Amino acid sequence: MLRYLTAGESHGPGLTVIVEGLPAGVPVKAEQVDFWLAERQKGYGRGGRMAIEKDRVRITGGIRSGRTLGSPVSFWVENRDWANWTKIMDPAANSGSHVKAVSITRPRPGHADLAGGLKYGLTDLRDVLERASARETTMRVAAGGLALRLLEELGIRLGAHVVRLGGVASKAAPSFDQIVKKSFESEVRCVDPRASEAMIRRIKKAKADGDSLGGVFEVRALGLPPGLGSHVQWDRKADARLGRALLSIQSVKGVEVGLGFGSAERPGSQVHDEIAYKARPQRDGYQHLTNNAGGIEGGMTNGEELVLRAAMKPIPTLLKPLRSVDMADHQSYRAKYERSDVCTVPAGAVVGLCVVAVELADLMLEKFGGDSLGETKRNLGAYLKELKRR
Repeated sequence: MLRYLTAGESHGPGLTVIVEGLPAGVPVKAEQVDFWLAERQKGYGRGGRMAIEKDRVRITGGIRSGRTLGSPVSFWVENRDWANWTKIMDPAANSGSHVKAVSITRPRPGHADLAGGLKYGLTDLRDVLERASARETTMRVAAGGLALRLLEELGIRLGAHVVRLGGVASKAAPSFDQIVKKSFESEVRCVDPRASEAMIRRIKKAKADGDSLGGVFEVRALGLPPGLGSHVQWDRKADARLGRALLSIQSVKGVEVGLGFGSAERPGSQVHDEIAYKARPQRDGYQHLTNNAGGIEGGMTNGEELVLRAAMKPIPTLLKPLRSVDMADHQSYRAKYERSDVCTVPAGAVVGLCVVAVELADLMLEKFGGDSLGETKRNLGAYLKELKRR
């Protein structure tokens, strides 16, 4: 079982992740993880925080001489902004007037502030927002960087791109290789140049209006063998596990697999993917003539390309705050404004790719096991060899 835990607050000293379950022998360099951390920080519409932070992992366990040991891997990322928040976020007991002066009692509509304050009986909503912040996804991306290394060793590649932002839709129908290449060339991670320009204009207008924007990103995976996941129990279904991972990302409100909600508008003859058996140089055996299922049928991967989409709402922190209520006196006020982004959909695509990578790595290890990378590869190779006989 591959699992991870993150810890740390947005303006605390730093962030931590512990990843358990990786086999021994996976080649990992810090810069390979740092690459994805840097990609998460990019994207037109990001706020001033990204100019402060330069996220880099410090390996504090589980890796020696550039390879995993089979023990838990731990990473630490420093929060550079901590220097500006030391008094406010000091872990030591402190009842100073400076802390009380910056306490937050006006919850932001659409954020975790109100629900979290009520749940934990808090009088200062900063105790909620510091952990609920999307800054936490830094360490999920770090965990995803590890998972991507394992998947690469097993012949599986992932890509992600933005397909809709602020009401502007990409009209491109890119191949997997085009997504991998062109998404890195766009400031909004969109492979359609015209749509990219229109998205940037929408972000500029939203910023001028003191507003924020959401959108939809797509994650794809190539090279997955059939049979990951299971139909036998609800919590073992691959699509359920991937959907949970994507829905756990801050601001994600909906997930599609393949044709997704579009399948509800078509007759079955235009939805279900017909099956053929062909011999091809790169892949022998069963294949589907279309991929409306998005690579998953009955809770299991079917050998086709995995296609997932996630819808992100606009972030709830607005330069022109919405109406709220002060929890101290129940009077109507405008919500508290915290320094924030205008649009995080391009960054969300990176986070989405990484949380999907962790789930796929877990599914692969569940199916093929192995205490070492060599053992996992041998088990996978034997399975693929057997499939050719079916």
